[in-house]
Amino acid sequence: MKFKYCAVVAALAFFSCKQVDMKQIKRVKTFQPPISEEAAIKKADSIINLLSLDDKLDLIKGYELFFIKGIEEFGLPQLYLSDASQGVNIRENLRKFHVGKQLEKSTAFPCTIQLAATWNPEISEAYAQAIGEECRAGGIAILLGPGMNIYRVSQNGRSFEYMGEDPFLVSRMVERYVVGMQNTGTITTLKHFIANNNEFRRKACNVIVGDRALREIYMPAFKAGIDAGAMAVMTSYNLVNGEWAGQSEALINGILRNELGYKWLVMSDWKSVNDAKKVVSSGLDLEMPGGESMHNIKELLAAGEITESQIDRMVRTLLKTVIAMGLIDQSAKDETYLDKFSQHKKVALHTAREGIVLLKNDNNILPIHPKEGQNILLTGEFIDTIASGGGSGAVKGYDHTTMNMALSSKYDNLQKIYNPSDDQIKSADVVIVSVGTKDREEKDRDFALPNAQEKLIVRAAHLNKNVIVVVNSGGGVRMTDWNDKVSAVIYNWYGGQEGNQALADIIAGEVSPSGHLPITIEKEFADSPGFGYISKDDLNKEQDIKIEDAPKYLYDIDYKEGVLVGYRWYDTKKIEPLYSFGHGLAYTDFSYTNMALSTTNITPKDIVNITFQVENTGKMAGATVAQVYVKDVEASVLRPEKELKGFKKIYLNPGEVQTVTIQLDYSAFSFWDENTRDWTVEDGAFEILLGESSRNIIARKKVAFKN
Repeated sequence: MKFKYCAVVAALAFFSCKQVDMKQIKRVKTFQPPISEEAAIKKADSIINLLSLDDKLDLIKGYELFFIKGIEEFGLPQLYLSDASQGVNIRENLRKFHVGKQLEKSTAFPCTIQLAATWNPEISEAYAQAIGEECRAGGIAILLGPGMNIYRVSQNGRSFEYMGEDPFLVSRMVERYVVGMQNTGTITTLKHFIANNNEFRRKACNVIVGDRALREIYMPAFKAGIDAGAMAVMTSYNLVNGEWAGQSEALINGILRNELGYKWLVMSDWKSVNDAKKVVSSGLDLEMPGGESMHNIKELLAAGEITESQIDRMVRTLLKTVIAMGLIDQSAKDETYLDKFSQHKKVALHTAREGIVLLKNDNNILPIHPKEGQNILLTGEFIDTIASGGGSGAVKGYDHTTMNMALSSKYDNLQKIYNPSDDQIKSADVVIVSVGTKDREEKDRDFALPNAQEKLIVRAAHLNKNVIVVVNSGGGVRMTDWNDKVSAVIYNWYGGQEGNQALADIIAGEVSPSGHLPITIEKEFADSPGFGYISKDDLNKEQDIKIEDAPKYLYDIDYKEGVLVGYRWYDTKKIEPLYSFGHGLAYTDFSYTNMALSTTNITPKDIVNITFQVENTGKMAGATVAQVYVKDVEASVLRPEKELKGFKKIYLNPGEVQTVTIQLDYSAFSFWDENTRDWTVEDGAFEILLGESSRNIIARKKVAFKN
């Protein structure tokens, strides 16, 4: 197989790719639409020949906020687009636009950063399939997800919609998500292309990012989704190197279509563009929600600044996408999927169980096996409400299990007290303190928890030695002032309607925790490579602005750290985090032994097999995540201390031993060379590192690469 990555400069002058004969790992079965692209184009062209200019313009503009307009006389149905990230967002105000009955309920799933914390691509596929089936039940043709923007700063209010800081992990989760979703007949939308890594005045944010960081950190998940067969991509709100992403020809035509080979529907984020001429020329196909920038499009056509053939290209791509997915020949709505909602609840529960991360467990305070006479105090935030992310990704859910309900079902003498006295805290056998953040789209938030929550934890830890803190958040929070004072810390994320049941199952010891962090949690935000992009005062200001006002508020964020994002930054700069990327504890222990490589002299043609044995040496069934990192020992450019290039979640009974194989190909050793504008592996030594987190390396082997 030929190595196909090529790049594009801003002026769209293309360089030739170096053709390297090499083996590549087939990671996942790709989605194939039911109708071929060739047949879909032929059908699309036959329809375009019948359309008036007004018909064409109607199709490339969104309709009534969340629809693609139908044209009944030409057999084009109205198509509904709905938001994602925690399940299906039901919008009550859109009922009048639906043919037939709308969904009365949808399952509130764990947020997608918790999905990533499972480190289990198989769960990602099942999770996406369940959401896709609910889309079909509600007549939703296009799901506006998954989100896959890289976790660059912990303060990003939208991190709960994404899948963490590492492009390899995100890629493996995304590709399975695409297959699971689109196998239901629902189009999945990869978003937001690209470098949309914070929410503060996002429409005015100009991201200055280099070619190498773009390709090594921010693009791989999109490439993985495209390679898996994704049928839609949404552009982002921010500017990238001086141009709004949704109207950037360099990004859409240059990188997305030419370099990554993407050929299906590209839509803008809602009200994210402002120049119709650029929109039409960029490679975009659909301006959402209503073609607001296109108010002068006929004047542009009359003046010859754009052409009708450019409009035809937009219409053709949109039509071929919906035709290829079979959305013209059959309805997106299939109410037989309503019968599967009970299965979807099980998927949500399973995802939550595997995504909850046990960060700390001093003296094995957990699990707390129920027994007579226990005095357990539950206090803090979100004990009678469901913690969840807000904005377009919000999902109401149904049959909610609160933290109080779930824990009360396990423990007969659980006391829920919002404002406990010192005596009540002192007298408890165990104190469970629930804290968290209310993350949402359009707003970044402070790394620190609200002051009242901090004070409650510190007070409880001062009065009682058995304090368990449960964190409900869509990203990392500051824990430095109390982490060492409490006995246990559980990251509960936003677990959806079943998440607290999963939490109770873990606290009671019915399930061993098996989630691992898809992020690094720093001690202080000042340690972050993104520190300084916003002041504390700005966090309290109005953060969202309209696209028409954005030019007045433009500001730059320079990604000076380049490829050193997340653990790459902390490990390379020798900054100690509070909790490392990949970290997660279980109620049992695992040993890793007998690491061996299929070869220690590697060429571009080789796939390296890394084998090792894992044994559950404890007394409870559980799972560990084996993680393989690669370190370039000596390079001509700055490379991270280590980079994740393989992982596997392993389930073992007590005493069980499993032999595990993880494969690495050429891409595991390569970097983007900004001089040759190609992927490169330099001759020399590499280390292959095996561990349970980026900071817990158990074994290592040295190899030599020779081109």
